[in-house]
Amino acid sequence: MGSTSASNGHEGLGRRDLIKRSAALGLISVPAMSFLSACASGDGGTDEKVDKGTKSKENPLAVNESAPLDFVLFDGGFGTQYAKDAIKVYEKKFPKAKVKFTPTQKIQSTLQPRFNGGNPPDLIDNSGAEQMDMGVLVGKKQIADLTALMDAPSVDDPAKKVRDTLRPGVLEMGQFDGDKVWIMYYAYTVYGVWYSGKALDSLDAEYPETWDDMLKVCAKAKKKGIAPWTYAGKHPYYIPFALYPMIAKVGGREVLDAIDNLEPNAWKHPAVKACFEAYYELYKKGYILKGTPGLDHIQSQTAWTEGKALFLPNGSWVENEAAKTMPGDFDLKVSAPSGLDSSDKLPFGTMWASGGEPFIVPSKAKNPDGAMEQLRLMLSEESSKNFTKSVKSLTAFDGGTDGIELTPGLKSGVAALETAGENVVNPRIQDWYVALQKEKIGVGGLGEMMAGRLTPAEAIKKIQGYADEAAKDDSIKHYKHQ
Repeated sequence: MGSTSASNGHEGLGRRDLIKRSAALGLISVPAMSFLSACASGDGGTDEKVDKGTKSKENPLAVNESAPLDFVLFDGGFGTQYAKDAIKVYEKKFPKAKVKFTPTQKIQSTLQPRFNGGNPPDLIDNSGAEQMDMGVLVGKKQIADLTALMDAPSVDDPAKKVRDTLRPGVLEMGQFDGDKVWIMYYAYTVYGVWYSGKALDSLDAEYPETWDDMLKVCAKAKKKGIAPWTYAGKHPYYIPFALYPMIAKVGGREVLDAIDNLEPNAWKHPAVKACFEAYYELYKKGYILKGTPGLDHIQSQTAWTEGKALFLPNGSWVENEAAKTMPGDFDLKVSAPSGLDSSDKLPFGTMWASGGEPFIVPSKAKNPDGAMEQLRLMLSEESSKNFTKSVKSLTAFDGGTDGIELTPGLKSGVAALETAGENVVNPRIQDWYVALQKEKIGVGGLGEMMAGRLTPAEAIKKIQGYADEAAKDDSIKHYKHQ
């Protein structure tokens, strides 16, 4: 998942368009549905591919060296410079090739007519608020299998395949049903509770490991005139960045697996109930910044960097996205979510970290080999370092930090991953069922609960109903943990 804003890199204002709430929050947005139906039925255009090039040690994917490449990038939290730099590498290798580069904050509306016409781009960074539903794209065979890329020799060490250079879990995220790889997640995102080390120190407090201690820190912050929490109220699917790993910590990762699998009563697990009640307590005690439900991701981040709120659930793109408003002495830090108490199934440090910025190659792309080669070049140590230095985030490439002076947030994220060890969870519902996760669970369930319009019991009942509807919907492809 990318940032929300279109000008940044995940899903939010500034980098993604705001999700329009329908009058009935339980309904999937019309734009999303129209796009998916169009993708599923579009027969126009031509399926012609450019001629293959000559396969060689230097050109393992047999790229046509003079064929144009059409690249559409989500212009979000990570900006566009890293992609422009990667394109320069491609054009240096293939000087006869012309790359058409289109950054946009509106992936869905920009690409819908092109998919309808059978003329999609060759390479797409499918992120942001208008992210196309990945599960549907895979189910309707709208995107190409990237196994050839994964089995190609890596740029830095031809003895290694690209798949062997990726961080743990990245390749598996691109798989939906079997061994085929449909998505290349380029960024590596650390999700959690983000805060200012300076602000926390001013309260003479440490990051709380249990919920009782969290409430004590919140009381201290409120007494000092600082709202303990804020979040992207218009994009409440940011809340799970901290809530989901808390659920796993309390009840075990199998609880999240059951939720991903759309199992009956998965949302009624005691761990879910306990965590919902804990978060609802933040609302009940007045520990959420006033007006938060009306804030988009940029506005909530700005209030947070201005010291109006202490804690913010977010992903590691926030360091780059909020850089313009973040004071030099902010001392950005991230932590795994607090648990409930010593009865939790997993230790403190359990957190969510996974691939972000999903790149796909449409099945009707005219130059799929060029698209995969562009990704292969981006997965070199040089390109990975460039990305990390420029946007303050890790990439899927397992390395690329040697010799780089890590920024505070990035340094804290790396430390958090070390603390987590094997206790890293990766909920799949956000990429298996995008509309369910964002518009129904996020906006219709969690957003309403955190605004005080639903009790935890009511939110759980509503969300379980959404999940049951999705499980029974034969028009969508269903996925399960293997």
